[in-house]
Amino acid sequence: MDWAGWALFGLLATTVLTAVMIAAQLGGLSRLDLPLILGTVVTPDPDKARVAGFLIHLVVGQAFALGYAANFALLGRATWWIGGLLGVLHGAIVLMALLPTLAGIHPRMASNRAGPESTTVLEPPGLLGLNYGPQTPLVAMAAHLAYGIALGLLLDVH
Repeated sequence: MDWAGWALFGLLATTVLTAVMIAAQLGGLSRLDLPLILGTVVTPDPDKARVAGFLIHLVVGQAFALGYAANFALLGRATWWIGGLLGVLHGAIVLMALLPTLAGIHPRMASNRAGPESTTVLEPPGLLGLNYGPQTPLVAMAAHLAYGIALGLLLDVH
């Protein structure tokens, strides 16, 4: 496995994923702001939260890239289509498991059941992130597909 490649390309793929999500947000396709959501775990200030959240997302993206690299190593090859399949699986897990459970653990996110409290600044994403707009699932899947394809193209297993 090309571990130097994993370190570099994991950051690159995470940056691509984040750029797709931010471009979709700026284009009005989704209100899902991953850097803000992640950053408000550590600070209530939205400007500082976006910077902290981007850094957190880079670290989390590296961890996922390591998982992709391990899968490629187990399969003995890295291709764009295997990366794409892993990206679709990754996106599905994010949309169906990770995003919906955020409301239960995020200190500044309203609860799905209890409603907002005075300390909440974010609405819960809901299943598939639909609370952030009807196109959010498609945007998130496209971003994770791009992430997986980028890693499949860039990582070298030999």
